Amino acid sequence: MISHVLPTYNRAPIAFEKGEGAWAIATDGSRYLDLGSGIAVNVLGHANPDLVAALTEQAGRIWHVSNLYQIPQQERLADLLVEHTFADTVFITNSGTEAAELAIKMVRKYWHDQGQDRTEILTFEGAFHGRSTGAIAAAGSEKMVKGFGPLMPGFRQLPWGDLDALEAAITDRTAAVMIEPVQGEGGIRPLSDADLQQIRALCDKHGALLVLDEVQCGMGRTGRLFAHEYAGITPDIMMVAKGIGGGFPLGAVLATEKAAAGMVAGTHGSTYGGNPLACAVGARVMEIVADDAFLAEVNRKAALFRQKLEGLVAAHPDVFECVRGQGLMLGLKCKAAPADLVKAGYAQHLLTVPAADNTLRLLPPLNITDEEIAEAVARLDRAAASLA
Repeated sequence: MISHVLPTYNRAPIAFEKGEGAWAIATDGSRYLDLGSGIAVNVLGHANPDLVAALTEQAGRIWHVSNLYQIPQQERLADLLVEHTFADTVFITNSGTEAAELAIKMVRKYWHDQGQDRTEILTFEGAFHGRSTGAIAAAGSEKMVKGFGPLMPGFRQLPWGDLDALEAAITDRTAAVMIEPVQGEGGIRPLSDADLQQIRALCDKHGALLVLDEVQCGMGRTGRLFAHEYAGITPDIMMVAKGIGGGFPLGAVLATEKAAAGMVAGTHGSTYGGNPLACAVGARVMEIVADDAFLAEVNRKAALFRQKLEGLVAAHPDVFECVRGQGLMLGLKCKAAPADLVKAGYAQHLLTVPAADNTLRLLPPLNITDEEIAEAVARLDRAAASLA
């Protein structure tokens, strides 16, 4: 008999009823050190007092009014995003998948309004842009596409990091290039600054739009507010979600005025997107994470964590190959699929996230303490030793 919850996940036999910072507390009272953060979502940890206060205050006022009216909290969040990024305008969504759908629509509408038949979007193998039919068509993963029938046409996948293939594929009829500066689901694979600069140059040469998916690598995760800042380039459109809500469902599409010109009244909408409750939380996350001192601490902790992880790899050459990633978006490349290591972590009361390319994702809250980093590596060490 089918479960009452649609069985689309193979769930671990653990349920949590409370969280405190980097710790998730199970229903039996056990405390787990959380290096998954709800898959890069809880950037300020569980039950962060600042976010609880912002949520509680807004909850006592008004939750939802719809986008038929002006929403001051939405305008505040948009103002903060524009202030701290390349963007001129923002549309607030409920998720990263919704952000991907709007980004695709925005690209297509831009070229339609230019009177040009440019619809093809170039993407990359290993990408993950969400699970709607449009988003899985963009990623092109056989695993996600299989069985869902005809998908949205107009996407072509290229080998990850192959700039020669991109240069051969991009033409004056290409609508856009869509890419994650750091692949998350694909195995914590960062694109080099030089490659990102070359992609921007190729888009400029051919007049194509550049769409960056920073749903997982954005919001301070790499030590900059957004990962593309390291390369000194800006996109035309950017998808944001996960960390922007600090645990509350929230996403956004950021764009230049030029790229967004076609999205006039009636071209897109959302019943819940931009609601006062979500935006009050998102604005508080932005106020905290966009601070230079906060980001400096992320980088310091990232260096400490990576140093300890390098030692872990050296201590367990039969389990690990290398450490990769940027900031506090780190991956342990394993000798085999990391499922057994994830389970071994449960035994050590440690939460991690598997990814493709035999990679174990480590995505702790950005305010994890030095002591918690040391404890995390000690538990990883015991988990790895148990597999020997």
